Amino acid sequence: MSKFLKFTASIVLLGAAWATNANAQDADAGEKVFRKCAACHAVGEGAKNKVGPELNEIFGRVAGSLEDFKYSKAMTKAGEEGLVWDHDSLTEYLAKPRDYVKGTKMAFAGLKKDDEIANVIAYLATFSESAEQAAAEPESAPASEPVETASAAEPALNAADAVIPEHGVYHLGREALPEEIAAWDIDVRPDGVGLPVGSGTVADGGVLYDENCAVCHGVFGEGEGRWPVLSGGFDTLTADRPVKTIGSYWPFASTIFDYVHRAMPFGNARSLSADQTYAITAYLLYLNDIVTEEDFELSNETFSEISLPNEENFYPDDRLEEANFATNVEPCMENCGDGPAEIVMRARILDVTPDGDEENGAGGID
Repeated sequence: MSKFLKFTASIVLLGAAWATNANAQDADAGEKVFRKCAACHAVGEGAKNKVGPELNEIFGRVAGSLEDFKYSKAMTKAGEEGLVWDHDSLTEYLAKPRDYVKGTKMAFAGLKKDDEIANVIAYLATFSESAEQAAAEPESAPASEPVETASAAEPALNAADAVIPEHGVYHLGREALPEEIAAWDIDVRPDGVGLPVGSGTVADGGVLYDENCAVCHGVFGEGEGRWPVLSGGFDTLTADRPVKTIGSYWPFASTIFDYVHRAMPFGNARSLSADQTYAITAYLLYLNDIVTEEDFELSNETFSEISLPNEENFYPDDRLEEANFATNVEPCMENCGDGPAEIVMRARILDVTPDGDEENGAGGID
């Protein structure tokens, strides 16, 4: 008998009845919950595999069965043993993925609230022709049993128990898996290489900014407390106290997208989808008067059209052409100057001098 039991015909009929009366509001709520999943999974028209597989037609799908995605050995094995994704199995898996399929590569710890699990399942059901399976009541069929034990090939829980690799001098590490590389390979270059497909408007970005960013960076990017200022500061770079913002100092719009996508919101990094990141980036450009229309839409196709005001004051790293490096001459390390050392800049300009008496060289920082 397989460890993962399939629905009977009667359960499918019950599920079909549920699908007819499904509450659309649950699916709407589930769309918001799915934002926690969107960093790794895509669903809907044109969805493609990301760090995790795309989730269209997930109901009725055998676990680990998409031909164009490389699953963990544990997930492939679970599918071979009979795991089919339905309401019951998804409910248990989304609660504790690594307990339900031991050895899965899924890093997400699981959803803690029952209503979030139910709602996200309802949302996924809208992208599956087999959605009627999503609502079979748990008591209507025997509960699915999780895989019992991890295989011998799975990583050890404690370093002391790990198998010592045979390769290399120090016998450390292993080759990174493609999905592990993909999870880190999200950088965006100034020329736009690395941008994901997507788009977002200034108007949508304003809503997202208020929900995710304003608590630290201020409603208009002015900064709260000691959190960074994101807007303003125009024409201050030559002042004693320059205000370095996106509009006054940053060189490229790709820096905004890359940082927001990689590290924000604070405490919930990488929770924003590509479309949401485009929208927030567009709104930050709007706060800095780089774009002026609320209906402006930023996308991977229009990104190269954006230039920041201070871009021309940045130049490529030319250290390889530096004289000592280029000629391979040993640089002077002591007594190199023609005269005594001179002060060429005060630390107060860099905002690093502590409070104190101006006559004693302190910067008097507020």
